[in-house]
Amino acid sequence: MQAVGVIVEYNPFHNGHKWQIDAAKKRSGCPFVIGVMSGNFVQRGEPAIFDKWKRAEMAIRGGVDLIIELPTVFAVRSAQYFAAGSIRLLHSLGIVSHVCFGAEHADLELLKKIATATSDVNIMNQMHINLHLGNTYASALGQALRKHYNVAENITSSSNNILAIEYLRAIKEFSPALQPIAVTRQISKYNDTTITSSFASATAIRQAIIEYLTVTDKIKLAVPETTSEVLYDLLLQKYGPVTLHNFSSIILAQLRLNNSKQLEKIPGVSEGLHYKIHDSSLLATNIDHLLSLLKSKRYTYTRLQRILIHALLGTTQEQLANFDKEGPLYARILAFNQNGRLLIKKMNQHNTIPVITKTTHYLSSKQRDNNILTPLQQMLSVDTLASDIYSLGIPSSNLNMGAWDFRYPALYIPT
Repeated sequence: MQAVGVIVEYNPFHNGHKWQIDAAKKRSGCPFVIGVMSGNFVQRGEPAIFDKWKRAEMAIRGGVDLIIELPTVFAVRSAQYFAAGSIRLLHSLGIVSHVCFGAEHADLELLKKIATATSDVNIMNQMHINLHLGNTYASALGQALRKHYNVAENITSSSNNILAIEYLRAIKEFSPALQPIAVTRQISKYNDTTITSSFASATAIRQAIIEYLTVTDKIKLAVPETTSEVLYDLLLQKYGPVTLHNFSSIILAQLRLNNSKQLEKIPGVSEGLHYKIHDSSLLATNIDHLLSLLKSKRYTYTRLQRILIHALLGTTQEQLANFDKEGPLYARILAFNQNGRLLIKKMNQHNTIPVITKTTHYLSSKQRDNNILTPLQQMLSVDTLASDIYSLGIPSSNLNMGAWDFRYPALYIPT
């Protein structure tokens, strides 16, 4: 029993995602699809618009067989660590033969060439120079590849192309037998802000949800009917939308409670940024104001948002460095269908890490308060704390309670 893996956020699940699932099955020949999905906070440094269980439900209803949570310590990271954590998790399951990902330039041979080139000493030296000059990672890489390999710089200007390159690097290091499949993104770019066709970006769909607080005709055009039904109920019950602005005061409070030395330990902080964060947190009146004070050529909004999420969650550079050495230590199941049930059974025969369907079998709320935790429990505790904090951003005050992870087992979704 072999499955094709997809690495996703489904924020929310839309027609482009449905198209990718169908393409992944067709191109791989695998009858089953396993999704590794970010939890309540996503890679670009934002809370997901709806919680991880609801997004997992959309995915299962949309055709995925099994959704596994990518631990928070890998989900809210730059492309390199996000990709490495995802590929290592898929590899640990023991039943995934292929991985399918989208890119603006789905030329797999070119992407492999670039992935190999990133280990070239000339590229690494040139990137170091470019980064020192204040360029972003993508820009530094693009300039280095243009100079030494004559690769068009716009190839690395897309975040999906960067992720594709990092997936290929991670496959080479952690899972050489895993077969990559690159598919071209359909019509819209990932960060397009308006819905103009049945294939719209998740960014455009989120903006429409935030603006109208209902499922408009344009949103219906861009998502499967199953997603539309789930979205309608979620908005009616005020499960969302959850945005970074909902955490504005909490983030500012967290930053003001810490001195510069403590802020220096936040993942992603370097080159004296902690001093600027400390001073700016006292001047800022909201999250947008804070980001505008911190923004620079080197520190993009996405990078800064990730830093703020880590400040919110209390994660440190030392923690993440230790987790990066270990890789994902468990496969946390969020939702599954009947095929997914069979996959879980098969995984339990071939996996190299525990499969978790109920959090309390590995960590309770009382254990979480204990200073003596195993590495697995430490990683899992970050996921549970992330949920506890995320719930504070849900619009309905009736849903702001914590301990969700300890109450909700993996969801079975009949399809």
